[in-house]
Amino acid sequence: MLSGGILGRCALTKNGDRLMEQSGEHRILSGREEVWAALNDPEVLAKCIDGCQSMRRLEDGSFAAAVKAKVGPIRATFKANLRLADLHPPQSYLIHADVNGGGVGFAKGTAKVFLQADGAATLLRYEISARVGGKLAQLGSRLVDGAARKMAADFFAAFSQEFAAPASADGGLNR
Repeated sequence: MLSGGILGRCALTKNGDRLMEQSGEHRILSGREEVWAALNDPEVLAKCIDGCQSMRRLEDGSFAAAVKAKVGPIRATFKANLRLADLHPPQSYLIHADVNGGGVGFAKGTAKVFLQADGAATLLRYEISARVGGKLAQLGSRLVDGAARKMAADFFAAFSQEFAAPASADGGLNR
């Protein structure tokens, strides 16, 4: 089960890019070690990201992904490179993201992720700061912020289901 909320802000810069901030908190009914493992498993991430076409871990520990998404009237396949830093297993890390949507625009930013034990559950908190450019930045802030909040909400709903389903025969997550 999941509980929590998502807050976001979006502002236009002088050069036409949009600066975005988003934060959220979700309670996931599983232990911190299990949540940490799932957050670092490309197979779980691919299942939980709507439109994810591929997600793979690279040799250096970073991730490469391709995600088909719609932001307002814009549909595109976004290529993402995600680099993990400041790792403190199983409590926190920093994700550096570089996302390219070809002709529709780009996003660059960071996400701080914190996991805190909450009884038998885990409280997951995150803080995102990003710069969005290209055609994506030309969309109204309500569309951009709304799409980002929906993507986050959809991810956490799917992620929490990874723990809500009965365990597989080998005792692991239902993957």
